[in-house]
Amino acid sequence: MRKTLILAAMLAAAPVVASADELSYTYAEAGWTQVKINDNELNDPSLDGAYLRGSFDIADKVNLFAGYSQVRKSVSWGNGVRSKFQLGQPELGAGYHMNMSDRVDFTADIAWLRLSLEEKVSGAGEFNGTYKDHTNAGRVTIGLRGKPSARTEAWIKGGALDGSDMDTEFVGVLGGQVKFNKTWGVVAEGQWQGDFAQYSVGVRASF
Repeated sequence: MRKTLILAAMLAAAPVVASADELSYTYAEAGWTQVKINDNELNDPSLDGAYLRGSFDIADKVNLFAGYSQVRKSVSWGNGVRSKFQLGQPELGAGYHMNMSDRVDFTADIAWLRLSLEEKVSGAGEFNGTYKDHTNAGRVTIGLRGKPSARTEAWIKGGALDGSDMDTEFVGVLGGQVKFNKTWGVVAEGQWQGDFAQYSVGVRASF
């Protein structure tokens, strides 16, 4: 909570710099991602993989975005029994952004996403096979995005995630970017919801 308040204060109080580029909502991004699950029975497993994400500004204050991430992990249960887990998550949504100052935007997003879990079991005799499950959900968030300096960006969002097979859960997002030039930058982001936390590091090309 303390980090969240500090970041929000930095975004709101950042002074205007005339040479700073405007925030871009048209970009393509890819990188590494990790999902951590809070589950004592499974010893809080971490699944690693990759993600793709993109956004396109279709109007003055409206953008469409889409993404896909996939993470995997192999688990040995002993006596030759193994499980290979795979979690895939596509998402599609729309965003709204409005200038609060020359350096800070208010943002609001709404998105559909699908959580698809697959487990392949081997070494378990009659229980060998592939087991699949999925759920569809909707996510709504609001937040701030701004430029603490000419070559850095930061964003913070909070909202709710709800689906037919799950209870409503709070979603928190904290992220940032360091830009090498007007186009290229390195991004890092953390997202927390219920028993899940997802961390991502990637490269973004803004247009």
